[in-house]
Amino acid sequence: MTTSLSLTRSGSGEPLLLMHGLGSSRRDFTAVLPELCANFDVINVDLPGIGGSPHLGQRPTVRTITDAVERMLDEEGVGRVHVLGNSLGARVALELAMRGRALSVVAIAPSGLNVPQERVFQGIGMGMARFVMRTAEPLIASLSRSAVGRTALLAPLKARPWSTSPEEAAGAREGFAESRDFLRTVLWALMLDVPRGLDRIECPVTLVQGAADWVASGQTVRYLPLIPGARFSPLLMAGHAPQSDRPTTIARLVQETVGRTETVPAAA
Repeated sequence: MTTSLSLTRSGSGEPLLLMHGLGSSRRDFTAVLPELCANFDVINVDLPGIGGSPHLGQRPTVRTITDAVERMLDEEGVGRVHVLGNSLGARVALELAMRGRALSVVAIAPSGLNVPQERVFQGIGMGMARFVMRTAEPLIASLSRSAVGRTALLAPLKARPWSTSPEEAAGAREGFAESRDFLRTVLWALMLDVPRGLDRIECPVTLVQGAADWVASGQTVRYLPLIPGARFSPLLMAGHAPQSDRPTTIARLVQETVGRTETVPAAA
C-alpha cells in the first residue's frame, strides 16, 4: 500500500522527526525549525490527510497513523530517530517509542490520557473549530497577512498568536479547513484512543505543556508515572501548540533530551 507522506528534510546531524497536532500541518514548526536544523537532520512531516499527505484508507487510529510514519521513515532510509511532537503528533511519538523506533522523545501536550468528560469537551471543540475554519476559509489568506488576523485565527492554540507567521496560519487552514478525514481522526485517534504499553518505553522522554494550554487540560502530567524515567517541563507563556511561543526553549529541551540518550543502554 502506498502511503508516502509529504515532508521536508533539512539540516544535518542525527535525524529528528517533527510531528504536528491535528488542526495544523508541518508549517506549525516554522519558528523553531532554524534552530533545530542547526544541529539535526530534520524530517518535518505532514501527518496522513494533512497538506500533501494522502489520507489513510483504513481507520485513522494512532496505530495506523504510526504505521504510516514508520513506512515513511523506511522510505527515507532512517532507522531510529529523535522525535519532537505536539498533541496528536506527540501521542504518535510515544507510540514510536513503544515500538523501539525512537532514540528520544519530546512530547508537547500529548493526547490520549484525558478522562471521558475531557474527551467530549475536546471532541466538541475540535468539531467547532473545523466548522469555523471551513466557513472562514476564503478569508484566511487575507487574515494571515496581519498580526490581528493571525491572532483571531490562532488564539485558541497559542499564548502569543500575534507573534506567529503567515506560514503558521496557513498550517491551521491545512489542518482544520482542508484536512481530509478530520472528523474520523478526531474520533479514532483522539476521543477513542487509550495508550497501552507505555512501560515498554526505554528511551529518554520529556513531557512538555504550556501553562496557558486549555486544550490538553491536565493530561500531560498523567503520562509522567507511566513512562519510566520521564521528565516534565512546564512552559510559561505558552499555549497548546507553543512552537512559536517558546521556540528557543523547545530547541533547548530537544538538545537536553537527546543528551540523555548517552545514559540509556542501546536497544538490542
